[in-house]
Amino acid sequence: MIRIYDTNKMSIKDILPRDNERPDVSGAVSEIITNVRTRGDAALKEYGLRFDGIAPMPLEVSENERKSALSEVEPEFIEILKEAAENIRSYHSRQVRPGYIIQEKDGIILGQKVTPLRSVGLYIPGGTASYPSSVLMNCIPAKLAGVGQIVMTTPPDRGGNISPNIIAAAEIAGVDRIFKCGGAQAVAALAYGTESIPKVDKIVGPGNAYVAEAKRQVFGLAGIDMIAGPSEVLIIADGKSDPVVLAADLLSQAEHDKLATAVLITDSEDLAEKVAEQIEIQLRKLPREEIARASIENNGKIIITRSITEAIEISNEIAPEHLELCVDEPFDYLDRITNAGSIFLGRNCPEPLGDYFAGTNHTLPTGGTARFSSALSVDDFVKKSSYMYYSKEELNAVGGKIAYFAEKEGLHAHAASATIRSKR
Repeated sequence: MIRIYDTNKMSIKDILPRDNERPDVSGAVSEIITNVRTRGDAALKEYGLRFDGIAPMPLEVSENERKSALSEVEPEFIEILKEAAENIRSYHSRQVRPGYIIQEKDGIILGQKVTPLRSVGLYIPGGTASYPSSVLMNCIPAKLAGVGQIVMTTPPDRGGNISPNIIAAAEIAGVDRIFKCGGAQAVAALAYGTESIPKVDKIVGPGNAYVAEAKRQVFGLAGIDMIAGPSEVLIIADGKSDPVVLAADLLSQAEHDKLATAVLITDSEDLAEKVAEQIEIQLRKLPREEIARASIENNGKIIITRSITEAIEISNEIAPEHLELCVDEPFDYLDRITNAGSIFLGRNCPEPLGDYFAGTNHTLPTGGTARFSSALSVDDFVKKSSYMYYSKEELNAVGGKIAYFAEKEGLHAHAASATIRSKR
């Protein structure tokens, strides 16, 4: 049963102790990374057999396999994938921006140059579960950014195959190469390169604790998008909301993972009790009841507040991955929300709308990191370089000021560099 709390009776600090502790997998991941770095494909084969029960060779999905997979996917799903991809493309195309140039006076030019990354690796979970939506969400912004090569790794099933749905999404999104490899070893392969899998400049995409830790450990050698944790949804709802709908929305995240978090904050005690009842009713109907129930019982919460304003204050403290705002006139509250990965406004925006179809990105900051980070975007796949040009006359005009500044920092060679041209 989900727990119900009341801010009239206890401090919010007691209700929301944030527990970011996860099983320590750093040692195991470090060993995997070292092994892949030194032994390449041989290590990938070894770990494939150990963790996935199979080590398909060659690792790369062939053109024939890609074409065959497309024929296995229902035409209706292909059309839905294409429509979702177009929505994602339309939304993210607004994020594409060129560099800029400033020339406010003769002899001085300043600017910013935007350059796409040469190569990116997408990690897509697979095996017993498949997430074609993650392929679209991670690949399409990279394509829009102009990334030169997009490589995807995903673990195979026990038969050594990749889900046709995953391959179909990769074809629609524009993935260049696909490899049958998962886990921390796939991240290591993308970071260092092996005989089969090319080294990339950045690694993006969700994964389990081992994948997240591997991304953490290779950061610096390669870029990463974020260290993603278990999924979260927080719903702010007033007393007019439908408890059946709210329960369904909470369970949509709870079924992801036993560590997922589903929280409802409401100013209505009656609604809180009805939602708790509905969660129990709907849980019993879910194919993934065991997972969802563990999530609800261990991490789920319903918090009763004095007002919607207090609910928003608590939400900003939590900084959830997904925030549903189920109230009248939700846009009246939008400016008050400062910490959230993605915001779903009104009573007709369930979280799966963002997961699959609307076009906003579903790769989002978790674990409170929405306080300082953002959803995956085109910006994650480009670099920005500043540049400048000064004529000799303009440098001479400011050289003395630069030298004076440098000497204040005790950097006399800097000072000389700023003035030496005027003497030659």
